[in-house]
Amino acid sequence: MGLFKTILNTVPRPWLIKASYLAKPLLNLWYKGATFIDPINQKSYRKFLPYGYQNQRENVLAPGTLSLERHRLMWLYLTQNTHFFNQSLKVLHVAPEQCFYKKFRKQNNLDYTTTDLESPLADVKADICNLPFKDNTYDVVFCNHVLEHIPNDAKAMSELHRVLKPGGWGIFQVPQNTELETTYEDHTITQPEDRKKHFGQYDHVRIYGLDYFTRLKNAGFTVQQFKVSENFTPKQIQQYSLMANEILPVCFKK
Repeated sequence: MGLFKTILNTVPRPWLIKASYLAKPLLNLWYKGATFIDPINQKSYRKFLPYGYQNQRENVLAPGTLSLERHRLMWLYLTQNTHFFNQSLKVLHVAPEQCFYKKFRKQNNLDYTTTDLESPLADVKADICNLPFKDNTYDVVFCNHVLEHIPNDAKAMSELHRVLKPGGWGIFQVPQNTELETTYEDHTITQPEDRKKHFGQYDHVRIYGLDYFTRLKNAGFTVQQFKVSENFTPKQIQQYSLMANEILPVCFKK
């Protein structure tokens, strides 16, 4: 296993999840234990894998589903606060995550459509700023860790609002610095290395601050801030390996 751990520490982080899918049975066996719980598959592990684009975080990548903190938070919200798993819903999933895709696809209660400009998991190849769907089509829309890549995020948010039914809801997670009041962006920064230095990743165009929720409201949404620190105990935060300061943006269309 020494060689395996060495590989984990040397493989570029954006490729680690893709490569790890091939080794999931081995990872499940090697990391089996009782310290951490992945709510997506309800299995427990002695530790999670490390992950991080620039700064590696320990115990964040679940061996079974390869979920990260944000995925487990969304799953917990869906299971504990919604009827997502037992109500008939028409769902649009922008840039579908691997840890959710097969599970959502198998749910008989969902009319499930995926979209993305490049993802092989997309049913419909489309630009988020120009979605090819009619107004008021979907009960639920997911769009996670996408908007930080989009220069005209206001247009993208307006499109998400347009295709959502009145009374519908969505979850639109982004990398967010909760210590920033105002989003940091500079559209003159275009080179990958410069974006990496300023925004944390070569293809990001901003770092969202607490005004992210105001941007969503400006697009027409009513926003609920579901805070990890207010909805989970310290023990649960540790067991599920969540980010204690993370805020899940749950958006509703009036």
